[in-house]
Amino acid sequence: MDGKLASERDAEQKALAARWSIAAEAIEALAGTRSLDAVTNVLRAFARRAVGADGIAVVLRDGDQCHYIAEDAMEPLWAGQRFPMEDCVSGWAMANRRTAVIADVFDDERVPVDAYRATFVRSMLMVPIGGADPIAAVGAYWSEFGQATDNEIALLEALARAASMALDNERFKRNAER
Repeated sequence: MDGKLASERDAEQKALAARWSIAAEAIEALAGTRSLDAVTNVLRAFARRAVGADGIAVVLRDGDQCHYIAEDAMEPLWAGQRFPMEDCVSGWAMANRRTAVIADVFDDERVPVDAYRATFVRSMLMVPIGGADPIAAVGAYWSEFGQATDNEIALLEALARAASMALDNERFKRNAER
């Protein structure tokens, strides 16, 4: 039995190392981005695999609305749609400048339950992008109820920080060129 446990732990460690390797690749790619579109494309390409989610979405703050600009999910979610900031978890994450960790989308006051009923989403993370004044968020979604692990949270937060730095670098570059 101890051999089986050790083998399972070894497999878990290898899977975790692979996720961090994917995140490192994404962070490197984000360092070379020069636009919001490029940042979005990198997150779409890497975030879902890095955190082991069933779906991800990139949400842009658009005035007083959340605009779901991109997703990579096992089923369509809300790509292209807009929701009032106060009626979406991404709006909460941006307004509070904090990660939303939701183990059960049907039992959390921040979640507009009716929007989730027809989807596969049962648990999620939503991380703001943009430091002191978030302009976007990246969300990870799972089809099962349950708390995201510390590593899943850390991975998505690391990607969001790298995306924030990429966007800040682009703003700095534009201002320097003026």
